[in-house]
Formats: sequence, C-alpha cells, structure tokens
Amino acid sequence: MLLSLSRRALARVAGGAVLTLALGATVTTPAAADDKVVRIGYQKYGTLILLKNKGLLEEKLKPLGYTVKWSEFPAGPQLLEALNAGAVDFGNTGEAPPIFAQAAGAPLIYVGYEPAAPTGEAILVPKNSPLKSVADLKGKTIALNKGSNVHYLLVKALEKAGVPYADVKTAYLTPADARAAFERGSVDAWAIWDPYQAAAEKTVDARILADGTGVVSNYQFYFATRSFVEKAPQVVDVLLGAVAEIGAWAKANPKAAAEQFSPLIGIPAPILEVALSRQQYDVKPLTPEITAQQQQVADAFHKLGLIPAPIKISDAVRAPKS
Repeated sequence: MLLSLSRRALARVAGGAVLTLALGATVTTPAAADDKVVRIGYQKYGTLILLKNKGLLEEKLKPLGYTVKWSEFPAGPQLLEALNAGAVDFGNTGEAPPIFAQAAGAPLIYVGYEPAAPTGEAILVPKNSPLKSVADLKGKTIALNKGSNVHYLLVKALEKAGVPYADVKTAYLTPADARAAFERGSVDAWAIWDPYQAAAEKTVDARILADGTGVVSNYQFYFATRSFVEKAPQVVDVLLGAVAEIGAWAKANPKAAAEQFSPLIGIPAPILEVALSRQQYDVKPLTPEITAQQQQVADAFHKLGLIPAPIKISDAVRAPKS
C-alpha cells in the first residue's frame, strides 16, 4: 500500500529525530578516535562509486596511513542518517538531504559541490498520461524519495505552476518501489533522478513533464562530519582531489564510465551514457553564492513546514583555507 503523507505529517517526520539506519545498508560502528580509517557512504550511482571501483583513493591515502571503508546506501537520506549516527565520515547527496539532516541536528559540514545538472532529475508521467503540465498535478499522486533532491524539484515546480504543495498527494517510495508503482499506474507521476530517470525514459517510455531547467540547479554536495573535518583535514583534501580526478576521467570517457557503471547498477551502458551526459563532474569549495542558493532551499522547506525550524547553511560550510 502506498504511503501518502500530508504536509503536516511530513513536518512531524522531518522534525523528529533522525530515523533508524536504512535496512540493508552496510555500515560500521563508529571507529575509535585514533583509527586511521575514513568511512565513506556512497550510492549506486555517481562519482563516488566510480572512485570505489577504480581503487584510486586507497592509493592516494597510503602516504597518510589511512585506509577506506565503503558503505552503500539506497539514497541520500539514508546515507545522512548513517552520518548522524556516527557510522559514516564522508559522502555526497543532492540538495535536499543535508538540509533535513542539518535540521535534525546532524554534525555535517559541506566540503564541496559539483556544478548544476538541472536535466539530471525530472517529474515523469506515463507516455499516454493526460497530464500535460505541472499545473495538471493538482490533486494527483506523485511518487518520490522523501527528503531527496527531487523533493525540492517538486516543491519549486509546483510553486512555479501556481499549485499549492498541499494540493498534491505524495507517495514516499524508494526508486525501485516508485518505479513499480509508476508501471502499475498506482501513482500519476514520479519525481526521480538519473540514472533511474534515463532508464524509465528508455524502457517504459516515460515522458518528462518537467525537469530542473529553469526551476532548480540540482547540485551535488560533498560533506563530512564536523569531527572528521577537524581531525583529518588533509584526508578531506585528498578525497576531494580524488573525486575531481575520477570525475575528469568520466567526463572525458563517458562510454568507458557507462560500461563500468552498467554491471554495478544493472542498467545497460547506452542508457547510462545518456544519464552521464546530464551530469557535471568538477568539484569545488562552496562559494557564498552556492551557500545562498542552498539557503533558499532550506528556507523553502521551512516555509512549507517540512523542517521544524529555520537553519543557517553557512553554519555547516567548511571555512575557506587561509
């Protein structure tokens, strides 16, 4: 049975303590303070899984005496739950998850971001759906992963179309469950990111009702726990350098990157090439402008009651090097 929550119900969920760790995620207990291990949370798509697959980071951290422990999560919110629980030191997600996490008291610090990729997320409808615009979503049910980057896409797309957020129904589902509901016709639309977006477009003829173009930036953010940034700033720098290096390789070799992703995700390489073409691969320190844009996301969620109190993004941004 699909779970539909009202705005008030979501506020209760988002405003409470961080939820239990995602089932099936492979996590470790907090390491001792003197353990030279960096515990990285990753999802089944993105630069970090390529970094893991290449083994590049392990080589770069050897001179510092650090080893790496990798833990996979189904989506950003679950990864950040693990970070808040002390089971992950470093990871990355889209715009929304770190806001929910910061609002719940997670000790995260933004340490970098990837440039905007607005076409890498979208609101999809079935090919023959009568829905022709975002305005048509009024009264309809949209599947999405609660607290993910597409949550903000839905909020802003509805706002732009003049549809109150309270006038749609939301079904909070993981990508796999949302796809099944979408194919069954149990939901009217699906807000999703790549590569699931590209796969749905290709395999079930899903139609894009709206993507992030002119609506949201769809940044990817890299973060670490405050304690890890303070304890091992050099390791954070090495991590970001390795992310930039593997990203440059993927950008220059999209076919090879897609072929590496394919067996890891179970999506054909040609579909992944489409998804990869919509992704940006550089990684940079947050600027005041990017921080301000992320603050707009947080303010929008607070205005809707999706987080219980205002938060200040700049409080969770790594200080620039002197």
